[in-house]
Amino acid sequence: MNSPTSPDAAASANRSWWDSDAADYHARHPGYLEGFHWCPEMLAEADARLLGDVRDSDVLEIGCGSAPCSSWLARDGARFVTAFDISLGMLRHADGTVPLVQADAQALPYLDDSFDVAFSVFGALPFVPDVAPVLIDVARVLRPGGRLVFSVTHPVRWIFPDDPAEFEAQISYFEREYVETGEDGRVTYAEFHRTFGDWVRALTAAGFTLQDILEPEWPGDLTQTWGQWSPERGAIFPGTAIFIAQAAG
Repeated sequence: MNSPTSPDAAASANRSWWDSDAADYHARHPGYLEGFHWCPEMLAEADARLLGDVRDSDVLEIGCGSAPCSSWLARDGARFVTAFDISLGMLRHADGTVPLVQADAQALPYLDDSFDVAFSVFGALPFVPDVAPVLIDVARVLRPGGRLVFSVTHPVRWIFPDDPAEFEAQISYFEREYVETGEDGRVTYAEFHRTFGDWVRALTAAGFTLQDILEPEWPGDLTQTWGQWSPERGAIFPGTAIFIAQAAG
């Protein structure tokens, strides 16, 4: 889908937005940022093992923030892990466990066939106007048969406003972007929605085979509300979708 927001405008806006929000983000979500959690439903990689056995794998994290997930993988025994994010402010909160790069997902700074596994936890992919070329580039840096796993806001969640107490659908499922602008008209925040069909088509166009889609249920003992995620909403509809795909062999 074509977006009226250009790739450069989205990158500039989100770089600035995440730079300014980095400190507050880490103050708000200390528990989530301990270890490797795929989503606000607190699905942990230690339990789910969606990436498989990475002890003999080279792993890339896409849109890592302060890279807690990559750091956890390194401590868990992955052969090599590196990560990147567009926001230097977020990267400055990293613990130094893994090598990091400031980069835009729309221009990956890696050689062909460099990684066995790539993953993203709500990082980068929802913030680019056109995800298809990004996934093509991810396929380029993966080795044949490489694994891609990423979590994003569940497409159905998009139709509800960012109020965890609101249960009336108010946004079209087919409205594919949310943009904020300043008084001068410049984009200050940009996020992009994909329907399930959009995701499947983009993965297929990049040569991936979709293996599974997970929709984590809200744990009965989890009482924390995080933005639009809440126990009340989680009991009724999913907030997260996790896509598992394999690059062409």
